[in-house]
Amino acid sequence: MRKLELHWQILIGMVLGILFGFVMTQISWGKDFVSDWIQPIGTIFVKLLKLIAIPLIIASLIKGISDLKDISKFRNIGLRTILIYIGTTVVAITIGLVLVNIIQPGDGISEDTITKLTDTYANDKGVTDKLAEASKQKDSGPLQFLEDMVPENALAALSDNTLMLQVIFFTIFLGISMLLIGEKRAKPLKDFFDALNDVVLKMVDLIMLTAPYAVFALLAGVVVSSSDPDLLLALLKYAGVVVFGLLLMVVFYLIVVSVFTKKNPFWFLKQISPAQLLAFSTSSSAATLPVTMERVEEHIGVDKEVSSFVLPVGATINMDGTSLYQGVAAVFISQALGFDLTFGDQLTIVLTALLASIGSAAVPGAGMVMLVIVLESIGFPADKLAIGLALIFAVDRPLDMCRTVVNVTGDATVSMMVAKSVGKLGNPKIQEWDDHLDEVR
Repeated sequence: MRKLELHWQILIGMVLGILFGFVMTQISWGKDFVSDWIQPIGTIFVKLLKLIAIPLIIASLIKGISDLKDISKFRNIGLRTILIYIGTTVVAITIGLVLVNIIQPGDGISEDTITKLTDTYANDKGVTDKLAEASKQKDSGPLQFLEDMVPENALAALSDNTLMLQVIFFTIFLGISMLLIGEKRAKPLKDFFDALNDVVLKMVDLIMLTAPYAVFALLAGVVVSSSDPDLLLALLKYAGVVVFGLLLMVVFYLIVVSVFTKKNPFWFLKQISPAQLLAFSTSSSAATLPVTMERVEEHIGVDKEVSSFVLPVGATINMDGTSLYQGVAAVFISQALGFDLTFGDQLTIVLTALLASIGSAAVPGAGMVMLVIVLESIGFPADKLAIGLALIFAVDRPLDMCRTVVNVTGDATVSMMVAKSVGKLGNPKIQEWDDHLDEVR
């Protein structure tokens, strides 16, 4: 019997997890059972992915740089990557603003709903934590993001998944230094990182064997911890605008893949779908990064010289889905609370959302911190910020899951574009977890 493909296994796990979660919400002890006995399986899976994220970035990026043999090639890849990421982010924010101005979901929110949402979420720890974090980021200087990129302690940076840019900076610095000492002197270190890269990729293969069961656990946990259904229904129009915008962004990616790389867009979706489904389940670009790299390199054919730089950087600074959401959310909150926005304000939203996405962490909930910064940039009243976040907090988790899918899809698309532009888009070379099993039997 032919083995069911991974993306179908994950999809079945997701559907069963959602159904199981709904069943458990109807049983008095169901929520506690899922929290105590089911959700930990998903949590362990996410921890395993995060565990190997930094070793994979280091090994993959150093292997990519050391294989270049020419620093100018790395400069070309870096410049193209940043420019394309900026371009796709601007497209995403523009799509979001156009949709929210046409549909105007905020005009349909009643005073009773605003009051109920405010009473429920304005003092929620999640909201207050986001406001505190945004206030800390707002008080930093204009070049703070550059300062934050440079670690003062490499080991401290390597031990913290939220310091991904610092890890990338250190790894690039190390890789370039290896090039400059010559191939002969760098060979022992290069051999070590080449071997480490193979080992970590094998770890990805092994972890992915548990993916269908993990997404079952993650989705069941999301369902039993979901908010008041009545509040979710009241925000359906707003959520619909965000999801529609995200779908349009995926269509944009597929057009780019078809036109620029000459690849079948549906083939691209099929190859990247396991990473997309994991992004939906975990709401984290960083946790999904090892899988994204494996799918892009082995199943799409992007050379490691490109993917090892483009994808880790993308997981940190390329937040197309999150930026689109911020544009929609900022205008929605303004509409609902009667705060008039000028055309200049909306241009400010584009610029601020673009800059905020660069400094945002690739973790769940980071989008709301960025949203506070965007709202403050257009002069939104400080005393209404908590109310504004409370308006959208009920649907933030499901929308976070959707926008993370777009973030990951955008990273994969840009990696294909950059690879095609430098002649590094080849044929897929799929490796399975048991490829070398005979050698150790």
